[in-house]
Amino acid sequence: MHRTRRRRLPTRSALALALTTVTGILAAPQATAATAPPPATPTAASALAASWTAPLSTRGRWIVDANGDRFKLKSANWAGAQGTWNGSGDINDPANHHSGENANGMPLGLDRATLPAILAGFHAVGVNSIRLPFSNEMVHATATVPDAAVAANPQLRGKTPLQVFDAVVAALTADGFAVVLNNHTGTTRWCCGVDGNERWNTSRSTADWVADWVTMANRYKTNKRVVGADLYNEVRRNILDDPNWGWGNDKDWQAASLEAGNRILTEANPDLLIIVEGINWTGVPLDNLPHGRPTLTPVRTLSHTLVNPNKLVYSAHFYAYTGPNHSGAYGLGETHDPRYQDLTRDQLFAEIDRSAQFTTADGQHYTAPVWISEFGTGAEETNPVARSWFTNFTDYLVSRDLDFAYWPLVGWKGNGQGDSWALLRFDPTGARSGIADDPADWRATGWNKLINAPARTGAVAASARWNMLSLDHSDAQASLRMRGLPDWDSGARKGTCPDGQRVIGLSHTGNRGLCTDTGTPGPTAPTAAYTVVRDQSYVQNDWATGYTKLECPTGRLMTGYSVRGAAVSAILCTQPAGTLGTQARTLWFDRADNRPAGLPGGEFADGNLKGQCNADEYAAGVAYTGRVGSAKTPDALLCKRLS
Repeated sequence: MHRTRRRRLPTRSALALALTTVTGILAAPQATAATAPPPATPTAASALAASWTAPLSTRGRWIVDANGDRFKLKSANWAGAQGTWNGSGDINDPANHHSGENANGMPLGLDRATLPAILAGFHAVGVNSIRLPFSNEMVHATATVPDAAVAANPQLRGKTPLQVFDAVVAALTADGFAVVLNNHTGTTRWCCGVDGNERWNTSRSTADWVADWVTMANRYKTNKRVVGADLYNEVRRNILDDPNWGWGNDKDWQAASLEAGNRILTEANPDLLIIVEGINWTGVPLDNLPHGRPTLTPVRTLSHTLVNPNKLVYSAHFYAYTGPNHSGAYGLGETHDPRYQDLTRDQLFAEIDRSAQFTTADGQHYTAPVWISEFGTGAEETNPVARSWFTNFTDYLVSRDLDFAYWPLVGWKGNGQGDSWALLRFDPTGARSGIADDPADWRATGWNKLINAPARTGAVAASARWNMLSLDHSDAQASLRMRGLPDWDSGARKGTCPDGQRVIGLSHTGNRGLCTDTGTPGPTAPTAAYTVVRDQSYVQNDWATGYTKLECPTGRLMTGYSVRGAAVSAILCTQPAGTLGTQARTLWFDRADNRPAGLPGGEFADGNLKGQCNADEYAAGVAYTGRVGSAKTPDALLCKRLS
């Protein structure tokens, strides 16, 4: 969540309060000895820059750099550019702080400390990457920032908020930090009530939101240390209007994030990681009414297949005062719902495994790194339950070797203002305090344990990928090659595997498919020859008597399929990189699932019968009932040995 580090008393009606996802106080560990991160040195920037090579991508559950070495996102959030700049412009005016937010829509602290001094603090706390929030409004703002807002950085006077953002990005990446752009809000105001920022398209259209992302991705395209596009922060309900995952309407976050990710990769910057957070909140947070935090749970049965699957990262947020079915609000509703801080250590571990960490399981269609891109607590926290939560949560991150980003990194101190959640705080004179400077900060034990924890390093070998295709509501054109060619089955919904993968499974109903590159190199891209098969012209043997059969020409394998309604329309057959085997068998799945032992690839068509060839086979054809009035849904696959 877009955190306020101290809770403001609500002034809305009871219903509005129930619908407001308020932010508040979190937790951390009890004091035990831990090794502190080394202090920043004049060589800190050069050492960090030399430690990794951009751009980043993924291999299975791991993020890797351009050399294929694991790069763990040890991050923190430098907030502010998603905040509000339409106040008086006086940084020292408490009315403009909005519980710690910047009054000028820029990363916090630029009025108090120079950029080099701020970045020295980042090195001191040990992070290697920065999640940098921005608002859509900031992208289009033309007014220059007040001089007072950049008092410590006079070189930024006369610039727009976006130009200041440019300077911050340039400084961060020059110091070796990886930068992840995070579209945190649409309008530049405090979050997280009914404020116009509930969904990516609450205060703008999906088309405008995607266009802004293409603009931002293009803006930093030549700066390879800008490594990621974190598409939208904490998608949640707007009054009685829930977001959803896979319904195909204008509130479908799965579809919108898939569109945005593919547009970024194909139209702007193919090097960026595409980071997709789950749904943060649905339902009315009142007892006896459905409500909860879906987080990433829908990914188990409906995941993202990008045009480059090795760019997908999932994301989730956890705070002590929220819970699996708790919005974090105080005062009414959710009286029977525990917060995360109320869970035992074992319960907490199991819950995060269930709702987020499961994406790191190998060999599934949803396998991807998960980045816990927000968690945090206050230095002034005294609640022992909340403190225990922070201890347990940082232990969890260590035990699962997960990428993380603390919220927030920079905050205020002095003039009656303060942000005890921040890792670093700057007073009006520019003096720095915080976790890197105060050994008495109780959070230091958990933080230092986390930042210094043993973790996987070195080369990560490439592994087989599995990706699902969903034609529930629209095309699923994951092939870059086919996206650039004429429509191969006009009027039908089309699914194509990512380049280098082949179809290995189909569902009997539901129009789902499973792709993989396991066993052998897939089709050569982008010049591989392909054939669209709409009839039985290439059938050589009657491998499904009484059924209509679509079969690839000899030496080609299925890389896509199309449907009209629930009916098979055509298959796409592509020339692979090597020679294919011809030994064949018919795999029926019209009456029961027929899949290999261990179910590689995972549940790609939940609730529907499925057929799946073995890992050493490829799909070369599909059979369906051709009777008039029948659904003409897939009943059998022709599976052939790869060699």
